[in-house]
Amino acid sequence: MKAIQTTQTQNRLLTAEDFLRLADVPPEVEWFANITNLNTRRAYQNAIKDFMAFTGIIRPEEFRTVTRAHAIAWRDDLGNRILNGTTVRHRLSALSSLFDYLCDQNAVTHNPVKGVKRPKTDRAEGRTPALGDHQARELLDFPDSATLRGKRDRAILATLLYHALRRDELCKLTVKDFKHERRGVQHLKVSGKGGKTRYVPLHPAAGGLVHEYLEEAGHGGDLETHLFHPVSHNTKNSTTGITADGVYKIVRAYSARLGFQIGAHSLRATAATNALDHQADIAKVQEWLGHANIATTRIYDHRKTRPEDSPTFKVSY
Repeated sequence: MKAIQTTQTQNRLLTAEDFLRLADVPPEVEWFANITNLNTRRAYQNAIKDFMAFTGIIRPEEFRTVTRAHAIAWRDDLGNRILNGTTVRHRLSALSSLFDYLCDQNAVTHNPVKGVKRPKTDRAEGRTPALGDHQARELLDFPDSATLRGKRDRAILATLLYHALRRDELCKLTVKDFKHERRGVQHLKVSGKGGKTRYVPLHPAAGGLVHEYLEEAGHGGDLETHLFHPVSHNTKNSTTGITADGVYKIVRAYSARLGFQIGAHSLRATAATNALDHQADIAKVQEWLGHANIATTRIYDHRKTRPEDSPTFKVSY
């Protein structure tokens, strides 16, 4: 037994000091470290920092003294800052997630956020604006196709508009993901939320623009590299992929110059609405978008908001 213990001690990867340090990590810190999605991590970090600033919390252990009264006061303060209901709900959800974890770790006896009334939000209709067909065409045609930057931006816009991808999903695409084939048909291999993978048939219009970009950029033969790279002075300046913030700025800049400034998520809403307008089955659209619940897909269905479908225009005297 002593020989086994000696061997284990010699083979350990953690020093005794490291072992004790990790054993003392507060569960509040563990909770944050377990959030792997970068967007969720950023949103939760902003929410918890806001709560800490409001309550004066400095050390992680101080969360264990929080009461429901603190959570209610914070909720009211968020509302007084004219934050919309969705933002307030998201911030309360972040704090609730932390306390659920603390309950699981027996660090606290209950979640003080439970029972705190949250602002109602209208989930029957999506808040993200969708473009009309003519606006989508204008946006696709706007980048200068004579430059590397313009070719890349047209390829990015087309990939978003024809496949309804999230920004993060587009940024994760590699050249190999773009050249993926299933049953002889070229597909995009998309890494979605929660580590789920889905395969989306490649639209010919988008495929042609991506091929033009790859030919100009010169990295089409490197299957493991990111599909879309940053561009500086019309030359590829990095082997790393474009960031979600970079995609947002591209969409924002071009749409602003066309007079209808939008965010990148509007292109996802546009693609979903366009597919539904052209009689796509909503269950297929749900799968296409990577939604776990069809109720989420219905939020992207803007068909019922079309003025031409209003009963107003059915009235005849």
